Amino acid sequence: MTDMVTLSPEALSALMPMHMIVGPTGHIVSTGPTLARLCPAADLCGRRLLEVFEFRRPVTPSNLADLLTQSGRRLSLHFRQPPKTALKGLIMPLPNGAGAILNLSFGIGAVQAVADHHLTAADFAPTDLTVEMLYLVEAKSAAMDESRRLNQKLEGARSAAQEQALTDALTGLRNRRAMEEAMARLTGMRARFGLIHLDLDHFKAVNDTLGHAAGDAVLGAVSQALQAEVREGDVAARVGGDEFVLIFPGMTDTDRLVAVARRIIAKIEEPVPFEDQLCRISASAGITVSTSYAVPQTERMLHDADQALYASKRAGRARATVYGASNPDEGESAA
Repeated sequence: MTDMVTLSPEALSALMPMHMIVGPTGHIVSTGPTLARLCPAADLCGRRLLEVFEFRRPVTPSNLADLLTQSGRRLSLHFRQPPKTALKGLIMPLPNGAGAILNLSFGIGAVQAVADHHLTAADFAPTDLTVEMLYLVEAKSAAMDESRRLNQKLEGARSAAQEQALTDALTGLRNRRAMEEAMARLTGMRARFGLIHLDLDHFKAVNDTLGHAAGDAVLGAVSQALQAEVREGDVAARVGGDEFVLIFPGMTDTDRLVAVARRIIAKIEEPVPFEDQLCRISASAGITVSTSYAVPQTERMLHDADQALYASKRAGRARATVYGASNPDEGESAA
């Protein structure tokens, strides 16, 4: 009964979309539709089998007869032209010396081949396990994409939470924690930096006479004044209700720091409109630099800058004072 079984080209292509019929001379006579898609730039039909493919295992044949000695055994081959798609195959002779038929598949290289040649499930026989594998790969890829998306979302949320934890909610400046971390990092590295401690003058009067909303408007204007003077990598932090600390890595020239402080004070003294009123405040500053200490320490530098700040207030406010660098214990020196 099996001698009576014949298949139309359509049926053969449906059952084995990657089959290939080779004539007795070793030339390709016909191919299944999926195999044809692997080489769209050139028609495989009419070309010599061994010119198109390189067989690697179990033999390296020189002609069709050599190849037919491996009938029924698994073959490994690949296209000679890039991307040199690797294939697995099985060859069987056709009756009456009419040539041979090869049925090919991708094996474990299916995923890469599908990507290289833009194949879909329609390019495989319904019974081909490659289709099931592609479904699994697609499901895994979707799961991995979703996992990456969730990880990115979580990382974004973590970064946002970390940023929020280091930011003063009202002014958008760094907060005390961020300032302390920056100081610890710089002192731990023995880095050179300058420090300005700034305290607002007459700010309480604004809150007492015009209310906290006016005070918030003033703090917003102060934040803008500070941000206009800091460079990338500098730190401007609100460390109290009306207290601010500015850190300038690499800047230890006290003349430059005094000039910065004076510009900030001048900007802070510009009236801030609030409703139908003008809010007027000023600021006092204390300055110290890391090079004034054999071993810079956060608490000592903050204390000394604070002492210089109160020297500015005692001297009449609205000014900057540099803490005595030669012998800090002896007191402050006005700038």
